[in-house]
Amino acid sequence: MTRYIEVMDTTLRDGEQTSGVSFSASEKLALAQLLLTEVKVDRVEVASARVSAGELEAVQQITRWAESVGLLDKIEVLTFVDGDASLEWMRASGAKVMNLLTKGSMNHLTHQLKKEPAEHFADIKEIIKEAQQSDLQVNVYLEDWSNGMRTSPDYVLQFLDFLQTQPIRRVLLPDTLGVLTPSDTYAFVGQLVNRYPNLHFDFHAHNDYDLSIANVMEAIRGGAHGIHLTVNGLGERAGNAPMASAIAVLRDFVPDVTLGVVEKSLYQVSKIVETFSGLRIPDNKPVVGDNVFTQTAGIHADGDKKNNLYFNALLPERFGRQRSYALGKMSGKANIENNLRELGIQLSEADLKKVTQRVIELGDQKEVVTREDLPYVIADVLNTNAIASRVEVLNYVLTHSKDLKPSATLRVRIAEDQFEENAQGDGQYDAFMNALKKIYGKKKLVLPELTDYAVRIPTGGKTDALCETIITWKDNKREFKTRGLDSDQTVSAIKATQKMLNTLD
Repeated sequence: MTRYIEVMDTTLRDGEQTSGVSFSASEKLALAQLLLTEVKVDRVEVASARVSAGELEAVQQITRWAESVGLLDKIEVLTFVDGDASLEWMRASGAKVMNLLTKGSMNHLTHQLKKEPAEHFADIKEIIKEAQQSDLQVNVYLEDWSNGMRTSPDYVLQFLDFLQTQPIRRVLLPDTLGVLTPSDTYAFVGQLVNRYPNLHFDFHAHNDYDLSIANVMEAIRGGAHGIHLTVNGLGERAGNAPMASAIAVLRDFVPDVTLGVVEKSLYQVSKIVETFSGLRIPDNKPVVGDNVFTQTAGIHADGDKKNNLYFNALLPERFGRQRSYALGKMSGKANIENNLRELGIQLSEADLKKVTQRVIELGDQKEVVTREDLPYVIADVLNTNAIASRVEVLNYVLTHSKDLKPSATLRVRIAEDQFEENAQGDGQYDAFMNALKKIYGKKKLVLPELTDYAVRIPTGGKTDALCETIITWKDNKREFKTRGLDSDQTVSAIKATQKMLNTLD
């Protein structure tokens, strides 16, 4: 027997309590549509009542759309025990499901409302009665429930004894301050599920101790019927339980439950929420981070070729993603080979070794090399190795100062002789070439004419990684090109120039 677990997304309500996050009405509508039709969560909590006129307009847009497609019962709004105020807001919004915020601990009831339990219950009963008369469904939040179970469990049980007499649909159990441990969560939820078999319990985790996902898992193991999640874990303070991680954990480690969420849509909605919220997803965030399906160490890439030794159940394809192999100082031949295979390139063992060494050198310089950079690296490395190094630029100093002409000092080896010169120019490379011309003038040699100079980065590459400089030269006999590759544009031009010097007779 498997249990179906309801997933309620509260990105648009609780997630919007993240400091600095505010979704526009059009963004809320787009996210509600995406969450219900693509991600296929069971419900969405889209707003708090009475916040602002703009919030009301956003909910009205969402409810008009939801009603037109038969999903109005999946739209929920946080409301308050405030007489008719929230009820009037609900009627104006067009929403039909209210999540009534009540006090789930004696501490909150005594110090915030300054009321006795019977008074609070009477107020709640009146709200539920009026909601029924307005054809509104009611779920009830027990705010600070987790502390209530620790410090005033008799009150919590008294409250639930009352609620089971009321025409409500769900009881929502928030760990408001994120203080539960997994063992507490399992014990508290299990106790209530066993005592009140006719009530539907949702668990609402916060992540203050980084335990939200563990607590979600234990709440479900304890018998909870639903969970509240947010995309990217948005929420107040340390946030709420992140949806992508929670879905993966429940699917992989709680085998007796089923979920309606479409895993392949989780990455897409994560990136959209990242854009709308302005909060960047950490690269190492499980499931949705940029780096979580990237193998960096060469030994791991090699193991993936040998019976998937470094794979686990979190296959990127589940979430509409692909595994990648990072290129840098930790790269081995297996990393390079995997990336070349994606590009349709095959190299000999000797050439592969040269390319691997060059990628490692770039990694030592803290340069990020992408898959798209590889053809440029290959062309540079193999072309460089094909040219005899009769001429070598041994050292150089390039300067660029305000209101002073750029200058260059360089030392060059030509065969067995070394020469040093300095010169100024209109730019650093021009100064370099002027110093080089002085050196070749001493040997009564004339350099080819530079006729074209082009710089480019690989398509899909990064400007702070590699750039290729292509220089066209012309002498009395021919016109030819040389290429240089480096993270620095001037250095790549110097490398292209050295290749030219080694082609001269």
